[in-house]
Amino acid sequence: RPQRHGGRCYLLHPRDIPLPFPFHNPKVTETATMMNAPFPNAQRMHYEGAASSSTGHRTMTNEAIILPKISADDQVAQRDVEEESNANATNMVLWRGNLVAEKEAMALRHVFDDMQDHFGHQRADPRVRFNANLVRPSRDGMWFGDLDFTYNINGEHCNLGYIGMDVSVDLCPKLVHKHGQLRLKNYGKSWVYVYLPQLTLDKFKSYVKTGTGWDVSNEGTVYDPNRNLVAIEAMLHHQTGQPKPSFWAVKDKDAPGDNMSFSRIGTVQEVNEHPHQQRVHRGVGIFSVSMEVEGSPNFKPTPRAGDEANLCFTLVSVRTWGVTDCVAPIVHAPNKWY
Repeated sequence: RPQRHGGRCYLLHPRDIPLPFPFHNPKVTETATMMNAPFPNAQRMHYEGAASSSTGHRTMTNEAIILPKISADDQVAQRDVEEESNANATNMVLWRGNLVAEKEAMALRHVFDDMQDHFGHQRADPRVRFNANLVRPSRDGMWFGDLDFTYNINGEHCNLGYIGMDVSVDLCPKLVHKHGQLRLKNYGKSWVYVYLPQLTLDKFKSYVKTGTGWDVSNEGTVYDPNRNLVAIEAMLHHQTGQPKPSFWAVKDKDAPGDNMSFSRIGTVQEVNEHPHQQRVHRGVGIFSVSMEVEGSPNFKPTPRAGDEANLCFTLVSVRTWGVTDCVAPIVHAPNKWY
């Protein structure tokens, strides 16, 4: 029987086999073919109140958490952000139609174009350090902050608000109504499920712990114990003025990894409207990540034993190698077992 968190149910097919993720790490040359709008603005769009409404916790005992191997150079990567911003202010370059600091452009190319240092099955530990600053207290005592990622790129430490992971993105149709009740509202418009191996998520959590000191809860996730896969509820920017997530498809599946190129075929929301694309797509998802921690309005919380932070993933771009039939998608969200 599948386990569920926050009332979500993971449905499986008996024929399912382990999820096949590509093991190569291609350098990508991307070509826009339909939509010529610039890529997500280099300044991250914050998803206010992004914490999932799901509840529930699961203690991970089946799989060992893999601690990131962060070198001594990475340990001193955190610098004074204001000083670095001032130093880069006069060195602005264009990246996808956005005028950004030179170092930020280096990090954007590293993550979006070259697809380097992202989390995935049988990949080397990413050379990146996680940082967070909880700065937005709410009236009920919840504190919010965005994760920032410091990449070590040929000895240069570059900060960016985005991180990549090997995932499968679920664009399959959902059961919208069940017994007269609305289910999975706005699926494919404001949020989607993304699936990834449990070990990949465990490694991501270990980086959060190493960089911020916070343990991570299982809020907003669904665990499939049969194959150690996890489903994450990933938010999508969809409101007017927000850069909607881009969807890129591989041009030649048989091309060598170093020569692989992708074409932009629209936004995730646009692709989701085409019946022939309503499948589970495997590839790399690029995310911004925010953190929510319970505290009090007057005191900023600090990591303590037993306390956990909730993470919210916002999908900003997808690179897909194609569809997979090895993942049975979630189709509805029951309140109880039937």
